[in-house]
Amino acid sequence: MRSPVPRFRDVERQASGLEPAHCLPPCHERQNNMWFIRDACGIVCAIITWLLVVFAEVVVLFVMLIPSKSLTYSLLNGTLFNSLAFLALASHFRAMCTDPGAVPKGNATKEYIESLQLKPGQVVYKCPKCCSIKPDRAHHCSVCKRCIRKMDHHCPWVNNCVGENNQKYFVLFTMYIFLISLHSLVMVVFHFLYCFEDDWTKCSTFSPPATVILLILLCFEGLLFLIFTSVMFGTQIHSICTDETGIEKLKREDPTWEKTTSWEAMKFAFGGPLSMTWFSPFTDLSCQKDTSDPVPMFPQGEIIEEDVIEIPLEPH
Repeated sequence: MRSPVPRFRDVERQASGLEPAHCLPPCHERQNNMWFIRDACGIVCAIITWLLVVFAEVVVLFVMLIPSKSLTYSLLNGTLFNSLAFLALASHFRAMCTDPGAVPKGNATKEYIESLQLKPGQVVYKCPKCCSIKPDRAHHCSVCKRCIRKMDHHCPWVNNCVGENNQKYFVLFTMYIFLISLHSLVMVVFHFLYCFEDDWTKCSTFSPPATVILLILLCFEGLLFLIFTSVMFGTQIHSICTDETGIEKLKREDPTWEKTTSWEAMKFAFGGPLSMTWFSPFTDLSCQKDTSDPVPMFPQGEIIEEDVIEIPLEPH
């Protein structure tokens, strides 16, 4: 289920040195805008990720597949590897350029709170860093400079937070990278066996020393990616099934939300009932569209100063 709007606890209320004057005015943002974080470290990490996939692509094609004597072997493995690599990069792009569930900046206004139609006695919290009314299970990301719904963590390798709206793409990215890493390692083993049985000068278009160095580098890269992505994939699936994000586990927050079953949580995260669209980075999370959300697109009014707002029992 989508994170409810009122937030009944705040794990980030202490913000030293921040005053209401530092808050930004209400921002007028539409959800269909391209999302991209201008973080130098994240951009470098994302570029490195793409370059490593391109390196693996070059070694697989020009060292192992093209020189192979078996056309069938080359076509089958080339098609499989390139398809998985394409899906991995597409998933990475979607995870990087999809709004993870950012709360509009500067919506901590009296008009906005009144539009929520909260009951008397309810309490909501304002994030003093981005001046937003924090929905339940939202946390502020210091890199994105926004509060993110169901924020799991900020991943520099995709230069974005992993949150409510892009967790599927992050999971697909780790899964496809795991598969191409495993596939490349299997092909390296077969290629070494083939070269040992045959003349090394005939098993690659490169010289024997260059071939060995490239294959060793590919093995090293494949093993690192295999270990890293298997851990990340397992962690993300566990978080989805337990309906508890990584940051909630890290901060040991007591759940105040009604947890869903593992299967329902999987369907919500991947966009509906089990189908081939679960494995596609090109399908949107249509089941997460909530047209009944009372959040106004353009919050108006002056930002309130209090970080903790209690709805008065006797409305004035």
